[in-house]
Amino acid sequence: MIKNFDIIIVGGGAAGFFTAINIAEKNPKLKIAILERGKEVLSKVRVSGGGRCNVTHACFEPNELVKFYPRGEKELRGPFHQFCSGDTIEWFEKHGVELKIEEDGRMFPVSNSSQTIIDCFLKATEKLGIKVLTGQSVQSIFKKENHWKIDTQTDNYATEKLVMATGSNPKIWEMLQEHGHAIISPVPSLFTFNIKDSRIKELPGVSAQVTVNVKDTKLESTGPLLITHWGMSGPAILKLSAWGARILHDKNYQFTIFVNWLNDVDFENAEKILKDLKQEHAKKAVSKKSPFDFPNRLWESLVLASGIDSETKWADLSKNQLLNLTSQLTKAEFKVNGKSTFKEEFVTAGGIDLKEINFKTMESKIHENLYFAGEIVNIDAITGGFNFQNAWTSGFILAQNI
Repeated sequence: MIKNFDIIIVGGGAAGFFTAINIAEKNPKLKIAILERGKEVLSKVRVSGGGRCNVTHACFEPNELVKFYPRGEKELRGPFHQFCSGDTIEWFEKHGVELKIEEDGRMFPVSNSSQTIIDCFLKATEKLGIKVLTGQSVQSIFKKENHWKIDTQTDNYATEKLVMATGSNPKIWEMLQEHGHAIISPVPSLFTFNIKDSRIKELPGVSAQVTVNVKDTKLESTGPLLITHWGMSGPAILKLSAWGARILHDKNYQFTIFVNWLNDVDFENAEKILKDLKQEHAKKAVSKKSPFDFPNRLWESLVLASGIDSETKWADLSKNQLLNLTSQLTKAEFKVNGKSTFKEEFVTAGGIDLKEINFKTMESKIHENLYFAGEIVNIDAITGGFNFQNAWTSGFILAQNI
């Protein structure tokens, strides 16, 4: 028996639920179903932001907000003028969820729990009579006259309008490819760097404000860098991994980075600062205290790496040692050998080619009544609530249109 709906949304994640709720609120008469392949819905929402759910970011200017998207910057400008972070805050407040801004601009529910967002969505779908069907792994999609037919492992469905909100799901991408959509092959984005190096081996937990470059590329990033047990992480590294997702994938995650531990101080100026310190602290041991705004342990490690032993006084520094230290501070070279996933953030660069989507409606340019929301398309952002904002914006625009 075929189950008929006006609208079927495939994917029970953030984008799917937000889309369904917004459609139902604008037109309560429509019969809507969400199909989720897993046993549970909203599982990615549950673990996001360390279980607190980083709902959006306190960047309220669309032209600024788009700059956080390595893929999708141009396409999202129009959509963000329709539904931006401020609208997200208002939407959640209307649905009983108050958000707060943290120092770095990330926004979380005041409860500090992703369960608040999940409960908000489940309550809304129940109130609006949206059918949430789990264990529905889609096996095939085909178009018959003016209807879409969807077969899962257990059931058969028909719908006039079909919304795909399946995130980075290769099986679904394959099906859409069979229907003529081009897929930009997926590669990981937002990952940390594996580095084995004696200079940082004993320093997990140490962080500094840095500038990082990838050798032989134009990739550069500034921000906090965190030394970990396996190498390097923190916003500076994650930004680099997002913007360099394709390039670093092509290098098979084997490449060299230069770290400037003094962030915006270049080699010449650093050399001058060290010469002044040599005069000022002539009788003091070089390694004893960091003269810069980063931890003593890191300073000590860089001093030793420059061939200066722990007892050497500033006055006794040779010209070569001073130059070595300047190099270690402003262009320390590290070999990256592989990557690791960043926490629970599993963001992928890749998906449906953006040229095939009408961003005024989120409808496919190839098939009428086929829509896309969230990460199924080739859009991704750096960490900080931006990927969720893309889900809310695309879901809202799609709902308006439907």
